[in-house]
Amino acid sequence: MVRLFDYYVFFGGAFILGGAIGSFLNVCIFRIPEKKSIIYPPSSCPACGQRISWYQNIPILSYLFLRGRCGFCHKPISLRYPAIEFLSGGLFVLTLYYFRLTPATLVYWLFVSALVVISFIDLDHQIIPDVISLPGIVVGFICSFFIPWVSWLDSLLGIVLGGGVLLTIAWLYELLTKREGMGGGDIKLLAMLGAFLGWKAILPIVFVASLIGTLVGVPLMLVQKGNSRLAIPFGPFLALSALVNLFWGPRLIHWYLGLMVH
Repeated sequence: MVRLFDYYVFFGGAFILGGAIGSFLNVCIFRIPEKKSIIYPPSSCPACGQRISWYQNIPILSYLFLRGRCGFCHKPISLRYPAIEFLSGGLFVLTLYYFRLTPATLVYWLFVSALVVISFIDLDHQIIPDVISLPGIVVGFICSFFIPWVSWLDSLLGIVLGGGVLLTIAWLYELLTKREGMGGGDIKLLAMLGAFLGWKAILPIVFVASLIGTLVGVPLMLVQKGNSRLAIPFGPFLALSALVNLFWGPRLIHWYLGLMVH
């Protein structure tokens, strides 16, 4: 009974921490593309510019209490703000569930936070900011010294293979179609994923991301009347695929190999 209570405390604490981090991630998503400081000035209403008080900035709860409106001008506030806070909290809980109270949990909390910011910036602006991906490559490599199942050599090879795979795909695509189909940001992102997850994760990540991208992209092309030049950011698919690999990668590989055997 005590152990069950401890689980509730730990997971509840992880969700609250993740929600608070998610509030900060909202700031990063909004300000990084505009090259603004993520520290100053404090958060303010997007409509009236009024500084938000601390009690109006409690993750998720303040949005519900204020009924999704600014406490000053009463203009609607996007549902995406609490959604990102909820997503971040859920990812923190999931990370703690799989990796328990180990250094890996701290590493992957940082990792999933970066993926959330990258995904939404790419969705909004079709860019993956170097200010996240490039330091992320270095941080991922350093963190490999604290993750027993990802050695520094695995991380280093992941960086090289991650950057090399997408660079090769981008070069072949441009060679065949005479137009650019993948930005440099995706290449740097995959190198960052390789730094955190190791070289063995690269090909599964690319495969799953391509599969998800096809399942999403083809219907969108049909809606757009077959527009093959429709710009669909690939970063969110890579990020989602990386999360799938992080939490369920070994299980999926064993399942797939089992299908091959039978």
